[in-house]
Amino acid sequence: MTLTTFIYLIAGLILLVAGAEVLVRGAAKLAAQFGIPPLVIGLTVVAFGTSAPETAVSVQSAWNGSGDLAIGNVLGSNIANVLLILGMTALVAPLIVSRQLIRLDVPLMIGASLLTFGLAWDGELSRLDGALLFSGVLAYTTFLIISSRRDPGAADDEFAKEFGLQEAPKPYAWLVNLGLLVAGLVLLVGGSNLLVEGAVSLARALGLSELIIGLTVVAIGTSLPELATSLIAAFKGERDIAVGNIVGSNLFNLLCVLGLASLVSPAAISVSPNALAFDFPVMIAVAVACLPIFFSGYRINRWEGLLFLAYYGAYTLYLLLFATGRPFAQTFGDAMLGYVLPLTAVTLVVIAGRAWHKQRLA
Repeated sequence: MTLTTFIYLIAGLILLVAGAEVLVRGAAKLAAQFGIPPLVIGLTVVAFGTSAPETAVSVQSAWNGSGDLAIGNVLGSNIANVLLILGMTALVAPLIVSRQLIRLDVPLMIGASLLTFGLAWDGELSRLDGALLFSGVLAYTTFLIISSRRDPGAADDEFAKEFGLQEAPKPYAWLVNLGLLVAGLVLLVGGSNLLVEGAVSLARALGLSELIIGLTVVAIGTSLPELATSLIAAFKGERDIAVGNIVGSNLFNLLCVLGLASLVSPAAISVSPNALAFDFPVMIAVAVACLPIFFSGYRINRWEGLLFLAYYGAYTLYLLLFATGRPFAQTFGDAMLGYVLPLTAVTLVVIAGRAWHKQRLA
């Protein structure tokens, strides 16, 4: 790997994270000045913010014809969001899970994962598939806006506390916020260009596929905003926000990021057989595992966070074995899919069943 490739990767990640932060704050304050309700801003602009790096990288990759990098970025980010980020955050402090996540958002995340897998089953994601996925995020956002209007005061207070919108805006403040918005977009585009170019160069230099690089280096890099948001929320004691941020980001990645990437791609995005055989099933298994873990006491305990981290370590080990062509890779992958994951699923179902039984007796 040349020094230039390393510089591109680091600079791209820094620009993506900075661009996402600047874009969210500028767009949120600008929209508020023009009378857009804070609730609507929070459900749209702020939700987009933490997934802006994934969006920029995947759309740029698809536009350049690097479909494997776009697919790998989304799959890897969703897996890392749950196993790595929630795992690390739960070790900081046990996380609280709201009932709405159990009843609505996690089932929707599972459904979106299955839908994306079904659309990709034929080996590609077409523009029609992208339009279907993107329509899903529009419907989801519209539903959230309508349902959340039942308690607008709480949302306004929380949003004002986060972005400091209590005071009247100063004259010409809209110009400053517009400048922040434009600067955020420029940083995102520039960062995504550098990161994609660096990732492709790294893949070629190491003899790895773009899918592997997307599942590891790019996925972890573009998940930095989610990691920062969840850890800070956990340290502040806002542990429900840490979980909601991850679930919402995963939904956004599947529906919006892949949807937009498929729409802008010059041709249908090719989905590799290995992604269909292993990475998609792992992403779906991770999403399904959230339901019984979240349901058992409506919290994620430290031992469950440690379990998440152990699984992410095993998943990363498989990717490294597969990328280096080790013969043990296939056996390891089969053992994970055929024995470890089903055994864990049964264990989690039993734990959730006992928790549900205790709640009924209480």
